[in-house]
Amino acid sequence: MVATCLHLVGFVSSFVGWIGVIVATATNEWVVTCGYTITTCRKMDELGSKGLWADCVMATGLYHCKPLVDILILPGYVQACRALMIAATVLGLPAVFLLLTVLPCIRMGHEPGAAKYRRSQLGGVLLILLALCGIIATIWFPVSAHRETTIVSFGYSLYTGWIGSALCLFGGSVIVCCSGDAQSFGENRFYYASGSSSPTHAKSAHV
Repeated sequence: MVATCLHLVGFVSSFVGWIGVIVATATNEWVVTCGYTITTCRKMDELGSKGLWADCVMATGLYHCKPLVDILILPGYVQACRALMIAATVLGLPAVFLLLTVLPCIRMGHEPGAAKYRRSQLGGVLLILLALCGIIATIWFPVSAHRETTIVSFGYSLYTGWIGSALCLFGGSVIVCCSGDAQSFGENRFYYASGSSSPTHAKSAHV
């Protein structure tokens, strides 16, 4: 029962973290750039933000972005971080699907616990790989961007990527390390006997 609860905690935290990684990948406020202080840049309308897909200017009543579409002239770190975040987003799809199929509330015929255990472990490993891709990208990008321009603060996209990657790493680690063994995986659940004489009579299997 404890292993089942830990598996659910790992799945929920990983799913929330994967959503955070998707949000970080799709948005452009990774770092806030300015040649002066934030107050001075706001007065001079020179406060900008930099992301994977566009460079933006944040002025009073104006938010203008210039898409980064020319791949040939993009810095190498931008392209690498794009690839890492896209890979993290894609890895989340099979990971979430595999973990959905091994939830205690889902049964696929008379499937043995060992098969569900293998799917659970594979899903956990994919989540850890997802988290590593996100962590590398969200650390590499601000460090490299700081060499090109002056960074005054981190944007919400970067914080979302950090939190999402951390949740995926936590959830994947819990699923891989705390799911029990292959023989007893998925068998510690309650069910009602089909031929019981009383509707209140219940049996439990391998509790």
